[in-house]
Amino acid sequence: MAGNDIIAIDLGGTNLRGGLVRNNKILKYVKKQTPKQKNMLIKELLNIISELMKNSKNVKGIGIACPGPLKDGIIKNPPNLPLRNFNLKKIVQQKFRVRVEVEKDSTCVALAEAKLGCKKKNFFILTLGTGIGGGIIINGSLYDGQGYGGELGNIVLDHGECFENLAAWKGTKKLTKKYFGKEILINELMRMKDKRAGKILEQVTGYLGQGIASLINIFDPEIVVLAGGVRETGQGFLNMIKKQTKKYILLPRTTEIIWTKLTHPGTLGASLLIK
Repeated sequence: MAGNDIIAIDLGGTNLRGGLVRNNKILKYVKKQTPKQKNMLIKELLNIISELMKNSKNVKGIGIACPGPLKDGIIKNPPNLPLRNFNLKKIVQQKFRVRVEVEKDSTCVALAEAKLGCKKKNFFILTLGTGIGGGIIINGSLYDGQGYGGELGNIVLDHGECFENLAAWKGTKKLTKKYFGKEILINELMRMKDKRAGKILEQVTGYLGQGIASLINIFDPEIVVLAGGVRETGQGFLNMIKKQTKKYILLPRTTEIIWTKLTHPGTLGASLLIK
């Protein structure tokens, strides 16, 4: 079919992922490390799109998932990317001459969950990675306030520190450097028989529990879906999060908390931007 393919980009603070998507299936997938310099990042992004373009004669558009805050394709000031007030939509559109849509990465994950994943009407997602992104679905529709809503990683939890600074990779990194003198990933901490590792996991999941419970108390969702790199830690870490969350829930019911079952929710969600 003519014009049936979509190129989807998931631009993260750590990894840059791209996919050629047809009928909600990823036909080709590319993953690179996200360059730390602005010019190198844009160059790599355009290279990935060009590479994916070669695999299709019928690309109808490019959907890009990117950390917020952003609006109208302009990336404002994401904490984990070297882009400030940058019109990503314009740059990509000028280069490839097809329709381009840019949306928050966590918003894209929420769209993918609503259409292809949990398929619930009222829920929120959190992407746990370098930072914490959020996406909110209310009555089957995306909620973004007046354009900038859904920055769930920025709720303030402790002494002026926000959720993502305490519970995302940046917080874990700080703790592992303090206790071990080096950066250690969550899944490595889970395997360690060490009191210090246990202490870090307790602290990180404690903050995750506080943040998730606060949001459950506000939204009373059908389900909470967690995505992002931390999903690789598996069921053990999720059970720790659930246990901590339970402490702070005020509602008279248990809300299910799951890892996303979608393999590449950010990439799939970016493809859904092109209708």
